Amino acid sequence: MIYLNSFLFCGIVCLIGQIILDNTKLTPGHITSMFVVTGAFLDIFDIYDQIVLWAGGGAMVPITSFGHSLIHGALDTVNQYGLMGLFMGMFDLTSAGIVAAIIFSFLFALVFKPKD
Repeated sequence: MIYLNSFLFCGIVCLIGQIILDNTKLTPGHITSMFVVTGAFLDIFDIYDQIVLWAGGGAMVPITSFGHSLIHGALDTVNQYGLMGLFMGMFDLTSAGIVAAIIFSFLFALVFKPKD
């Protein structure tokens, strides 16, 4: 059942993104930012954690999970270190993904040449 829930959650996120893209003048960058903020907003009220329990790993795949991870790490660390923990913990859960994106982008930029 968890596989079906994962598939449904990811499909619904993609469906919402496609509907917004088709019916508005928003760019993919705007939609991506909206999904990150939505994931962060849902994590503030512990709604995204309930979605993760329902959808399993499928809830950790879409871009909404990046906002969830940012806020989740920040809120966990702020309990230990106070306000400074807000900035320290924000990238604890997301640092591996950010570093991987930077390294792979650099390597692909070395290998492939842009078109004119």
